[in-house]
Amino acid sequence: MASHENESIKHKESSSRSRLLQLVDKEVLKKLLDAFTKATGLTANIVDTDGRSIFSKEDAQKNCQFCQIIWQLQRGKKLFRCRGAYERAGKQAAIFGEPYIFRCPAGLIEWAAPIIIDNEHLGSIICGQVLMWEPEDFFWIELKQMNRALTDKFEDLFEAAKELKVVSGKKVQGAADLLFVTANYIMKAGWENLRNRQEIAFQQSLLNEEIQNRKALEEKLNAQSLSLNYSLDKEKELVSKVKLGDVEGVKQIFQELLADILIIGLGEIPVIKARTMELGVILSRAAVEGGADPAQALNINTEFVQDISNYNRIEEIDLAAAKALERYLEAVQKNNKVKNRQVIDGIKKFIRKNYQTNLTLEEIASSVYLSPYYASRVFKEDQNITIMDYLTKVRMEEAKKLLRNPSYQIDDIAEKLGYNDASYFSKVFRRNEGVSPKQYRKQL
Repeated sequence: MASHENESIKHKESSSRSRLLQLVDKEVLKKLLDAFTKATGLTANIVDTDGRSIFSKEDAQKNCQFCQIIWQLQRGKKLFRCRGAYERAGKQAAIFGEPYIFRCPAGLIEWAAPIIIDNEHLGSIICGQVLMWEPEDFFWIELKQMNRALTDKFEDLFEAAKELKVVSGKKVQGAADLLFVTANYIMKAGWENLRNRQEIAFQQSLLNEEIQNRKALEEKLNAQSLSLNYSLDKEKELVSKVKLGDVEGVKQIFQELLADILIIGLGEIPVIKARTMELGVILSRAAVEGGADPAQALNINTEFVQDISNYNRIEEIDLAAAKALERYLEAVQKNNKVKNRQVIDGIKKFIRKNYQTNLTLEEIASSVYLSPYYASRVFKEDQNITIMDYLTKVRMEEAKKLLRNPSYQIDDIAEKLGYNDASYFSKVFRRNEGVSPKQYRKQL
């Protein structure tokens, strides 16, 4: 059992390290750390969640003499105090979401700034190796105690400690915040760049598959004479699917149309751009007909046209089109939810106002200008109850109020609630409340 847990931990660490290396432009980060050192006189390093540096020995910064002595002593005794300290400090920094100042096992002041991308802790920036006060007699005694496991000869260590920078707490905090903000900004840019590359790769795989299907179809048809009709039919189907809210159907047809554009465009970027922009206009019109706010649809199309104008690579154009599609579908769904809420509120208001009459489903649906089928579907999906059941519910609540007044006969109450038959009213009441109207009145 323990071996499985260890393997799981190692896999998680390896995954975290590989993800960090995937996002990091090591040359850019190295320049950042070097510039930071020149500006502050402090050294900095980036470690994974296991406390291990992502840089090789050749790329790593030159650390203080004190730390070099400590590391040599650690390796000689096969100890990994620094790595363990960096791991623990990194986890604490990730918990708080800000730089975490700590004292290393050798007695120096350091701080860990967490690298958090998409809510995942990928590593930490370790900086410091300084003192926050001038060494006094107690410092040398403490230094011996903290490093006794490494050596019993402290002359070289003491001499190196005398060369350490003394930095105020305010400057320590400022340096920690500076490195935290800068490095995370670079990391975030790397993550967004990686995600963009992944989205392009995914979109290209979908398109390549569709192009193969399209070519197979055109082998059976006369491509040149039928491509126009094919596209026109697909465009009509796209509009229809958008209006119906068939998201998966829309995406499938959209890929087919993009593939069609690429095949007909024959690699000519201006042609592909023009056809893709036309597809954007069709999508915009379909979204408005499907319920999207016209102003929002216009805004999406304007930004889409601007993006396409700036791109000169097919994969960028395709990805921009795919993202525009997602935004159009979100606009349709968002506005439909608002419209559905208005429909439901309108149905409820109409029922509460007219429950005394012999209402029909057709009359209720007509009050919100919808067909009985569509009104029933929208109401049931949102309220988990049918329109007629809601009418019954309103009537039963009113019936219980009227039954509290002994001056009303059962027949009078049935009539007031829109029931022509008192016995039918009694059956409905018993079915919903578990007792007859007379029994309910007696209980009161």
